[in-house]
Amino acid sequence: MKCDLHVHTVHSGMCEIPVLRRLCRESYSDPEEVYASLKRQGMDLVTVTDHDSIEAAEPLRRHADFFLSEEATCQLPGGGLLHLGIYDITERDHLEIQRRAGDFLALAAYLRERRLFYSANHVFSSLTGSRTLADFAWLASIAPAFETLNGAVPGISNSGARSFAGWHGKAVMGGSDAHALPSLGTAYTVAPGARSKEDFIGALHAGRARVEGESGGYFKLTRDVLCIAAGMMCEIPWTRALAPFALAIPLVTLGNRIRESIFARYWMMRLERERTPRILETEPAL
Repeated sequence: MKCDLHVHTVHSGMCEIPVLRRLCRESYSDPEEVYASLKRQGMDLVTVTDHDSIEAAEPLRRHADFFLSEEATCQLPGGGLLHLGIYDITERDHLEIQRRAGDFLALAAYLRERRLFYSANHVFSSLTGSRTLADFAWLASIAPAFETLNGAVPGISNSGARSFAGWHGKAVMGGSDAHALPSLGTAYTVAPGARSKEDFIGALHAGRARVEGESGGYFKLTRDVLCIAAGMMCEIPWTRALAPFALAIPLVTLGNRIRESIFARYWMMRLERERTPRILETEPAL
């Protein structure tokens, strides 16, 4: 069975860019259109992981192959932010997740108690801000899974997550992180032999799933940002006066790709250096 485990809709809230945070949404994708597009892409199961929201569930819960999830913004012990993909939850779980979002350790304890599968998303991306060595140490010791294929970030970011997950024996998952309809289903998770949602979630817990699809690229990101800008202009007609500024979007997305690649390379090298002495300490002397 296949499922894109990282999907956004119009219910993902407002964008984080200071100038536009009161005008532009993270996504303008309608939940029903998201569902239909994912089915056309061959997904056997459908979920939505909006930022700290489960509002998309209302129009989709009638579909037997839909299950409820979210991408929770939580705070690590050092103060940094992290996105956790949390899967197959209930409405009560959502309330409890949001109540604990300011305390990663308390949230992780609740998720373990409820036996909910969750993953640390795009860890080698600067999307949620800076990182510290302590952040990676906490994730290595507590997070059960890592998103090793995100369809919106560069391949170098996914390579870092894949290596980190491998070093620590973590389960893997993948998703498109699509904020616009054209990118849906470009990355996804496969659970071989699964025949039901329960089988699929069980395979995630057991580490039997694999990821397939493609990483993000410059042209994909630029297209999606243009789609989001068009959505804003349709929702708020007066913002069409800002249309000339759309010419700068390719430059902005180019800058983003460069920054993301630098961020991922820095942390891959830093963690490799931290790891090497420990490996040498455990190897027998020749």
